[in-house]
Amino acid sequence: MTTVYDVPATELITKVAAKLKENDKVNPPEWAAYVKTGVHKELPPTDSDWWYTRCAAVLRTVYTQGPIGVERLRSVYGGKKNRGVAPSVKAKGSGSIARVALQQLEEAGFVRALKSGRVVAPQGQSLLDNVAYEVKQDLVESIPGLAKY
Repeated sequence: MTTVYDVPATELITKVAAKLKENDKVNPPEWAAYVKTGVHKELPPTDSDWWYTRCAAVLRTVYTQGPIGVERLRSVYGGKKNRGVAPSVKAKGSGSIARVALQQLEEAGFVRALKSGRVVAPQGQSLLDNVAYEVKQDLVESIPGLAKY
């Protein structure tokens, strides 16, 4: 059985984002067009569908690292803050983006809340595993040598 761990993350996240775009419960908030993804960024994302990509990445992160909460997701999606002449420091990502993404994924039924954080629900695991299988099939078609794995 093909799982999330068996395929490249970038291709999986791209396909899951396309599936989430079809779901009516996962929608970018009205402020998503103007917000930066963290204090370490200078500009907002240039991709118009960045919200679906982030939700797909959050879903994959919950799958691989769950139970996980907003504070750990902030660390995952953080980066280096450029402080000019001073040395760069680690900065956390936006908590609001992580929180709203988790809430939307929970409302859609892909994630469920525990006391210690959120874990992937059976529907979310099924979605990720099915998309991982599709990604693996696409990779096998493009690189026939992968068929033995």
